[in-house]
Amino acid sequence: MIKPVVLDTNVLISAALSPSGLPAQVVRHTIEQGRIVFSDETYEEFYSRLWRPKFDRYITREMRQSILLDFSNIADWVNIAGKLDLCRDPDNNKFLEVAIVAQAVMLVSGDKDLTDLQEIKGIPIYTPAQCIDAINHH
Repeated sequence: MIKPVVLDTNVLISAALSPSGLPAQVVRHTIEQGRIVFSDETYEEFYSRLWRPKFDRYITREMRQSILLDFSNIADWVNIAGKLDLCRDPDNNKFLEVAIVAQAVMLVSGDKDLTDLQEIKGIPIYTPAQCIDAINHH
């Protein structure tokens, strides 16, 4: 059984910027052992943030195109209604909804607005460090 995992935009971008960091370890583990899940809305956020000029000196245009294409091709996709309202930051509700719709085994984020929730409908919400810890203890 493939394990669906929702990765927040900040985890994906951190992984791209620092291939040896904890977020990159989470991404690699998810690719090897599970399935990254996007909705159009969560992928659009990842896409638009990755193209921000502040990342120009860290990631080439070609690398960004490759990252986006690779993630788009390997991910599972779900549709969300955009009606969930459970997070302090309304922009984060889409990640919670993707996790619920996909019946994810976890949501991983560096955003305190999400991690403070700790779980959503039985789905744990981890920081990258908590995720690595959970992986190492299973």
